Amino acid sequence: MNTARTLATARRVLAQLRHDPRTLALLLVVPCLLLTLLRYMYDDQPLVFDRIGAALLGIFPLIVMFLVTSVAMLRERTTGTLERLLTMPLGKADLLLGYALAFGAVALVQAALASVLTLGLLGLDVAGPTWLLFAVALGDGLLGMALGLLVSAFARTEFQAVQFLPAVILPQLLLCGLFVPRSAMAAPLRWASDVLPLSYAVDAMDHLAAGPDITGALVRDLVVIGGCVLLALALGAATLRRRTA
Repeated sequence: MNTARTLATARRVLAQLRHDPRTLALLLVVPCLLLTLLRYMYDDQPLVFDRIGAALLGIFPLIVMFLVTSVAMLRERTTGTLERLLTMPLGKADLLLGYALAFGAVALVQAALASVLTLGLLGLDVAGPTWLLFAVALGDGLLGMALGLLVSAFARTEFQAVQFLPAVILPQLLLCGLFVPRSAMAAPLRWASDVLPLSYAVDAMDHLAAGPDITGALVRDLVVIGGCVLLALALGAATLRRRTA
């Protein structure tokens, strides 16, 4: 891995995003709008918003980041940009880490905006430390980014990349414990939820919403989220090859 090449890749991706206001709006504005919509859906039931708002603070950015990064990396593959880059002295790790740095910076801004809005203007009541809530929201955004980079290897068109959203993310959304407690699910569904990363993202937010203590379960959830990010990036690097067609 070469630090200069990694940073050059990150700058290139950020420059592309800076000239694409619609994508920036999707990444930064849409999660905030969805959280605001959710808040006023439960305007007369603030306790419901307090119960699910923290979890969705992590879920919405994850979904949006997954969608954008999967399409962005697929575009690199299908336009020949990836093949040209890999003929240069640019390693696979340089490319993936450059993407991770660029979208990680976006995820940082995304998490900050969503957290300030939700905890401030929308009045979400969370018992845990604010900084840790922000850290979990950031980790969820990075998880969406890593999963998006990974699944881009299995699509040939942008439409196919979008199709991975219901195939990869929606089953996790149903089994993560947001709608039904995982302990109340049938055993096969509970076992499936135990190996899905979104379950741990929601669990971490639920722990923060429930109490101020940093428990062992919360630490476990954070470790699992971080491990899934690294694993997805490693698998994504394995899918990169010198010829893309």
